[in-house]
Amino acid sequence: MAQLIATLIMLLLTFVTGNLIERRHYKKIKMRETKFKDMLTTNFENIPYDWNASEARLVTSNVVISLDYFKRFVANLRKVFGGNIVTYEPLLDRARREAILRLKEKARARGYNAIINLRLETSQIANSLTPKQTAGVEILAYGTAIKINLNNDNTDVKIPIPEPLIQ
Repeated sequence: MAQLIATLIMLLLTFVTGNLIERRHYKKIKMRETKFKDMLTTNFENIPYDWNASEARLVTSNVVISLDYFKRFVANLRKVFGGNIVTYEPLLDRARREAILRLKEKARARGYNAIINLRLETSQIANSLTPKQTAGVEILAYGTAIKINLNNDNTDVKIPIPEPLIQ
């Protein structure tokens, strides 16, 4: 009985701690995302004809994020009973957003103002104790950072953002 109570206390503790860490990370992500609102990032392979790009360079970033034990416990229950494993969705969302933010930070630090051909790759990182469990997820983000020359008279002009295709 004491072992069951200890297990439940540990699960509750990991639930609270994991949620606090996740909320704090989301808050930091949102603050950093506001700094990059003006940086155009797209999955277009080629730039539109009216953009005047002077430089291009491959940029990469990656992030590894892990689940807390409570979410891993819930995910294992879902595996037994079947269904959508919703505990992994915030993990993947945070990892994607963090990888893209790091990519934008690297591009801006090198003087680029846009990223085209953005691609994301994922891989699962297995727990060394039990290879069937996922200890975390790695997201690799890569793309082509470009410098768009907006005009020659040094006035502030926004980067033209293409309209969505309507069929």
